[in-house]
Amino acid sequence: MNRAQEGDTVTVTFQGILEDGSVFDASDENDPLTFVLGESQVIPGLEMAVVGMSVGDRKTVTIPPEAGYGLRQSRLVEVVAIDALPEGLELNIGGQLEVTSEDGTRFKLHIVKRDARTVTLDANHPLAGRPLTMRIELVSIDRPTIN
Repeated sequence: MNRAQEGDTVTVTFQGILEDGSVFDASDENDPLTFVLGESQVIPGLEMAVVGMSVGDRKTVTIPPEAGYGLRQSRLVEVVAIDALPEGLELNIGGQLEVTSEDGTRFKLHIVKRDARTVTLDANHPLAGRPLTMRIELVSIDRPTIN
C-alpha cells in the first residue's frame, strides 16, 4: 500500500479543534488542503501526522504548541503610546495592525488592550501556546516520478 512520504504532494481534509471543543479551521471534500510533505507549507505537527498515512486513512492527533504555532513569547507583546502611532488608526481591542519591517516583511499585530494613552500589541500568532487537535483524512498522494 502506498504511504505518504517526504516529497509527496498530499491532499487532506481536516478539522482543527481547540481544547474547549471549538473549531478553529476546517476543510472538506469540496475544499481540501493540498501541500508538499517536507516543504514546511503547513504546521509541523500536521506534516508529521500525515507521513505514513495511506489514501483513505483517518486519524485524530493532538499537536503540542511546539509543533503547531509555537509557544507564546512575551517579547512579542509591547505596550505602545498611542501618540507614537500614526493618526487615524482604528485601535479597537481585538483588531489588528499590519506593519512592515525594514526588510519588507509584513506581519500582523493584534490589539489586546487599550487605555486612554497606550495600546498593547501582540505579534504572537493567535493560536500560539495552544495544543491543537486535528482530525485528518488523507484523500490523495501524488508522488513525483524520476524521468
